[in-house]
Amino acid sequence: MSATGEETTTEQVEIRAVPVRHYGRWIAGAIILVIAVIVVRSIATNENMQWNVVGDYLFNGRILHGLQNTLILTGVSMVIGVIGGILLAVMRLSPNPLTSGAAGIYIWLFRGTPLITQLIIWNYLALFYPRLGIGIPFGPTFVSADTNHLITPLAAALLGLGLNEAAYMAEIVRSGILSVDEGQLEAASALGMSRGKTLRRIILPQAMRVIIPPTGNETISMLKTTSLVVVIGYFELMLSAEEIYAQNYKIAPLLIVAALWYLFLTSILTLIQQQIERRFSRGSSRSVPQKTWAARLLGFRFGSRSEGQVR
Repeated sequence: MSATGEETTTEQVEIRAVPVRHYGRWIAGAIILVIAVIVVRSIATNENMQWNVVGDYLFNGRILHGLQNTLILTGVSMVIGVIGGILLAVMRLSPNPLTSGAAGIYIWLFRGTPLITQLIIWNYLALFYPRLGIGIPFGPTFVSADTNHLITPLAAALLGLGLNEAAYMAEIVRSGILSVDEGQLEAASALGMSRGKTLRRIILPQAMRVIIPPTGNETISMLKTTSLVVVIGYFELMLSAEEIYAQNYKIAPLLIVAALWYLFLTSILTLIQQQIERRFSRGSSRSVPQKTWAARLLGFRFGSRSEGQVR
């Protein structure tokens, strides 16, 4: 009621929200769409691509054999890399200076030299050690064999790829272990759990949130990195394409065949990686704690219980 006794009425005003117009986005999208159409049309209508030849060789026997070898190299090298990475990570976190230092030197050496150089060295290991054997240092050798017979192109490829990958996986596993909060170790210790059981049942399952996604990235990268073994003459996807176009001189379509297979396989691995990331990304993110608790936990492997700063 107003002072004059007259009742005031409030006029209802309807508020209508007007969406913001993003003209810049529309223009950018239109430009990208036009460029995409031009590129696709150029690729599809370019006679130099020789798409009919691409179709003829896409499922060629030699191409599929090279593809099979590529998948074998990828799988076995990643197994070597993961197992070696776990061992190196455990050694790296040890308070024992010898084991920690040895792991550090390994990681420094294999990450500090080009992979293609490592592959060539493994392939020509006989230049440094004509014979490899097992025996007593400065004493008799029990078993020995010619290095050229032991280190085949396949063995050189697996050693080069697998041992190089182990150096990178070691840092991934180490960061995953250190991402677990120190309170988990203290709680397990209060319950009377041994250090080994704590690592297997509490630390590593939680560390998988950090370890698994980059491991998927490393697997995708390994699939493409296997093409480097062409320098040592191992028959894989890229070398199979090279051998074919060296005979028929169809260089462009054979390179497209190899590229299409790499794209297909990496796409499958990417989808698998995305599913794994969704599975392990559940849960809150945590900050990286101090290294000392990890050293105390992993010290049981080497019989060391002393406290110390992890290198």
